[in-house]
Amino acid sequence: MKSYRKELWFNVPSWRGFVNITPLVDACLRESGITEGLLLCNAMHITASVFINDDETGLHRDYETWLEDLAPHEPVSRYHHNRTGEDNGDAHLKRQIMGREVVVAVTEGRLDFGPWEQIFYGEFDGRRKKRVLVKIIGE
Repeated sequence: MKSYRKELWFNVPSWRGFVNITPLVDACLRESGITEGLLLCNAMHITASVFINDDETGLHRDYETWLEDLAPHEPVSRYHHNRTGEDNGDAHLKRQIMGREVVVAVTEGRLDFGPWEQIFYGEFDGRRKKRVLVKIIGE
């Protein structure tokens, strides 16, 4: 069995954002030479997420609205976490909702997606560099 590991780095200039990272992850798969196996892709920061869904701008706006309704950024005083001097308590909750990672089957050298599926990096406390891990195992 072969193993491949690569870190992808992102610096989203805004407080929040969604980045379609499917082409980058697909490039990792090609670079790995693995044709049958599993691919793990996870955010390596507690205020960022990796998830799978459709690449549709209306859906992304719906995520923004929904997440802000569930865990509004302000007032920052509503979060116990922010009493430590932070202002990102909402970002931790948004990450929990959107998830840490995805696992995708690799079949015949391709990401084995369903219709419309794409991999996204979700940023909830941006303006600094953060990592995403791509780990692939297989033959």
